Formats: sequence, C-alpha cells, structure tokens
Amino acid sequence: MKNLLPPTWQQPQFDDKLSDINTDGKWLIPPIVDLCGRLREPGHQSHGTLASEGRAARQNGILHVVLPPDTNPVLENGSLLKGLREKAWADGGIHLHIIGALTQGLQGKQPANLAGLKQGGAIAVSNVAAGFDNDLVMLRTLEYAATFGLKVFFYPDEPSLSKGGVAHDGYIASFHGLQGIPWLAETIALSKQILMVEETGISAHFSQITCRTSVELIAWAKQKGLPITCDVAMHQLHLTDDDIEGYNVNAYVLPPLRSNTDQQALIKGLQDGTIDAICSHHEPLSSSSKQAPFAESSAGISNFDTFVSLGCKLVADGVLTVEQLVEKVCLNPAKIASITDYEKIGGAVLIDPNHTWTVNKDTILSAGKNTPFIGETLTGKVEQVFFK
Repeated sequence: MKNLLPPTWQQPQFDDKLSDINTDGKWLIPPIVDLCGRLREPGHQSHGTLASEGRAARQNGILHVVLPPDTNPVLENGSLLKGLREKAWADGGIHLHIIGALTQGLQGKQPANLAGLKQGGAIAVSNVAAGFDNDLVMLRTLEYAATFGLKVFFYPDEPSLSKGGVAHDGYIASFHGLQGIPWLAETIALSKQILMVEETGISAHFSQITCRTSVELIAWAKQKGLPITCDVAMHQLHLTDDDIEGYNVNAYVLPPLRSNTDQQALIKGLQDGTIDAICSHHEPLSSSSKQAPFAESSAGISNFDTFVSLGCKLVADGVLTVEQLVEKVCLNPAKIASITDYEKIGGAVLIDPNHTWTVNKDTILSAGKNTPFIGETLTGKVEQVFFK
C-alpha cells in the first residue's frame, strides 16, 4: 500500500481498520475536497438532493464539498447557512462549505449582506458567472468584501460575449450549427478580475478555467505576487469540443469543453503549479433535462462517480504523480477553502487504482446519470472510506 497521508496524520487510527483488507498496490489518501459541486438543494431537487448527492460524494471519497451561491433561493442570508450545513451532514454525511452571494440576488447591482454572510460562516463570496451592472459596481463591491477579509471566488465569463452560446467557438460548433462561446469571453473577464484583485488586495480564487490564455494570465498574476489561486474541472483534462460531435448532449457543459490546444495548456499548467487544484464541477441533472436538442438541453455533467477514476487516469498516463494528484484534489483545495481543521475532521480514503468498472446507471450513485463517460470502462475506484 502507498500511504499518502500527511506526516501529521495519526496512522495508528487506521491500522486496525486496514488489518483485514488486502491493501496491495492501493493508495491511502486524505479525504477529497471538491471546490465546486452543485448538489441541487435548495431549489432544484428534481435533479438531486443533499441526501443523494452527499451519499454519492462520500462513497466516492469526497468528504468536503464547496457549494456556489446560485441555488434557489440564492445563498445571501447568513443566518440560513448553519442549517444548510447541518442538513448536508445529517442527510448526506458530508461537510458543506458555502460560498455566499457577492451581490444581492446575484444581480450585480449592489452588495449582499457580506457581514451577515461572514458571521454565518461563508468561506467566501462570489457572483458566480453573473455580470455586474458596470465596472464601478464590481470595484466597490470587491472593496467592500476586502473590508471583511472575505475571499472572492470568480468564475470568469463576460456575458456579452457568451450569451446564447452552447459550445466552444470553433470548427465543431460551426459544423453543427451551434452558437459558439469564444475563449475571449473567459479571458477578458479574467483579465479585468485580476486587475481588480491587484487594485483591491482581496484574496481570490478563479474556478474552472478552460483556456490556454487563462493559464498564461494566471501565471503572470502569480509572478506578480497577487493573492490568487485557481482550479480546473476534471472533465476539461479528459474531454475536448470533439466530444460534442454528433450533438452529444452529455458533453454539453458550461464553461464549454475547449480545443485540444487549450487542454494541453491546462495540463501543462497543472504540472508546473500554475493551476492549484482540480474540482469536479458536479452538476447532476434529471434524465429529461438531456432529452432536448443540444442547444435546448440543460448544461452539466455528473462527476462525483467518475472523479477518482479520471484522477487515476492522470497518474496512469504520466500527467501527474500520485503525490501531485493528492496535492491537487485534497491538500491544496483544503487550503483554498480555508479548512483549518482538515485533519481533525478528516479521515482517509482507500483507492484501488487498478480496479476496472463500467459506468452505467446502476454503478452511478448520483441521482444524475448525465455523463459523457456512460457505457465506458474506467480504471480506478474508491474501495473504502474511513470517515467519522
């Protein structure tokens, strides 16, 4: 067995649990921390619940999930956050870490009650991919967040360039007659946000970057010493816009799957440390949500069940070492999410990197069966979790 728990972890607590298990060739890693998982509750329980998605996360080694604020209702009331965290633990057995709304109703007009959100235990604030009325509103809102020492999560997107788009603006989209989303929609927003970070001094995390130029911009900002981190969604490292060929609705996700050139830049950024973490960007959907034509269906991929397998593939393909994988999905995300008692409330995950399994509706634990990997055989699976 390859023990990948940090040196400060108390190994003896796991020895008795492992004594009756064949651990040959397996990995023992810390609990996974997912920096973006939409659990569909509150407001969208037809797609999933804290119970269904929490159980899927937990059994796939994910004990900590960061929840964006674009639920229904929007997460802008700090007094409600404790109850939501308690429900996530009671129903699904996971620790929920909540991002509060940066502006009221995510409308981009005026700040939300940031003091109340911080008091309620929000780990950060965000306007998700929604825009602002203007740049002055954005600047003043970020300055306001800085006064409370709140981290800001950005999901860079310029709505005026991406509105109505459903796929990467390239040959595949053009061939299929789909409205494209240019890479500029991400990088223009990212450029502006980086400059705002420099001006306001806020700590920022950029989630789900997809483009070569985004990697370059993040690298530039880090070289300047700005207080930023970033992540990439796991599916962006394994899929490209080629996978939407034939109107494959299961590969319809926003931000969209990009080109092979972009993917290679993401991989390089992951290897050289420009990209700090890998998130699932889990978005479960009911079966009817994917039955409409491509442009009219709902965007999203259900990722909890395939996350570890795809991580194992990165190791098998030589993209990352297993130690680097643990850094990208466990240790760095914990720091980004400000999980200071990570070890205290942690545990361990036993992974068999050689276990093969077929992705189908029976083996997917999530209520959402919407994945482009449906029907495929993957290698690598969580064998057992040791969570409190």
